[in-house]
Amino acid sequence: MKTTIILISLLLMSLFFQQAQAQISIISKGDEISALNDKKELVVQDEKAKLAEDVKAINQRLDAGKIDSEEAEKLKKEAAKRRALNIEDRLNIIDSQIALLQREEGKETNIRVFIGSNLFNKKENEVITDSIPKSTFSGPYIAFGLNNAIPESGSLNDSPYKIGGSRFFEVGYEFTTFLTDFMRVKYGVSFQFNGLKPEGNLYFEQDDDETYLAEYPINLKKSKFRNDNLVIPIHFEFGGSTIEQGRKNSYHSTENLFKVGVGGYAGLNMNTVQKLKYKDNGHHEKSKLKKGYNTTNFIYGLSAYVGYDWYALYIKYDLNPIFTNNAIAEHNVSLGVRLAF
Repeated sequence: MKTTIILISLLLMSLFFQQAQAQISIISKGDEISALNDKKELVVQDEKAKLAEDVKAINQRLDAGKIDSEEAEKLKKEAAKRRALNIEDRLNIIDSQIALLQREEGKETNIRVFIGSNLFNKKENEVITDSIPKSTFSGPYIAFGLNNAIPESGSLNDSPYKIGGSRFFEVGYEFTTFLTDFMRVKYGVSFQFNGLKPEGNLYFEQDDDETYLAEYPINLKKSKFRNDNLVIPIHFEFGGSTIEQGRKNSYHSTENLFKVGVGGYAGLNMNTVQKLKYKDNGHHEKSKLKKGYNTTNFIYGLSAYVGYDWYALYIKYDLNPIFTNNAIAEHNVSLGVRLAF
């Protein structure tokens, strides 16, 4: 607890230091601008003094008879013109320096207001320095929860699989592109692992083109069937968003907001495996059976989620049957939690 308090104190001190540093920078730039304005008067005085010296030198040449009065008048006009141009050029340089400092002063003011608003103000009062928010970003996500299968002509109550023992896990990487402030499209790639645990002492048996549940001759401690799929998910997500300021640019954000996503997925079944655990003649045995099991190769389905911030309640349903030629088609269904980072 003590360490946490120290870390929080250091963080707050750092933020206040940044704010104070920005304010000091503004004061410093204000002093520079004031000094440059004073310098403009010195420039005029300096060039006038140099013009007086030029005129004095011309008069000395006139008195010495080196030039006549007409030539002297001409030289004085040229000297006056040269000094006037010098004043104009030097003042232009100073004005450019002042304009640069004023732009930097405005930038520092935006930074100061932004830092202060992070500490004390609401998000709508923040000053966003980048007017074009980044519309596409990406990140990983995971989903996990309960898995089962629904017979095409029945319901979940008719399922021969354990409700609590059958589970799924999904891990993927997705891109989010904002179409409007309220709607965006999410797309990427993911691996789905859908597990089924039959009730009782049943396991999957393949007989030519049909796969069915059969009684295992030995008492099973565990019977688990799993399909591993590689799919491309696409969702349209709806919900409010805000514009946040990052280190380099501004971006759309859905943090701390509700969202709803609807879409689907399509891909391929990459692996099917059945694991059996049992005790035979006093020895613990494990069997890992890899067969085709007549599972569907092309996977496609519907999915949806509703959530808040980075977590959501997630459901997906395979439109394709688990097994291709069974008399009663079964469709995989999953319900769980989805976490997008």
